Amino acid sequence: MKSIFGSLGSLFVGACCLGLAPLIVALSALGLGFLIRDVVLIPLLVLMLGFTLWALWSSRTVHHLDAPMYLGLASAAVAFAGLWIYVPLSWVGFIGLVGASIWDLVARRATAEPGNAPTE
Repeated sequence: MKSIFGSLGSLFVGACCLGLAPLIVALSALGLGFLIRDVVLIPLLVLMLGFTLWALWSSRTVHHLDAPMYLGLASAAVAFAGLWIYVPLSWVGFIGLVGASIWDLVARRATAEPGNAPTE
């Protein structure tokens, strides 16, 4: 569950970094226009990506699957680098983070059921 919140937070911050107009208008209307400055967004994005990766790493010890963590790590790198290299690449990274978090959540729930243990 932590990885889902981290991924959604990363997606939110990434959307702000990428200048998604409806989000920027909503933040400005709420009086939170200071959040759209890079000096705030970049550290917040790094923090959210780090939280997502930490959540994926910590749940790896529960379900013993490394793949969601590796997908999350690669997606975080693509999302962060894509902000400066090529913006659509950044969206691919954010979608990969959400996918890794969902995969992690499904693996955790499968492990929580009695008699089920995912295999690699």
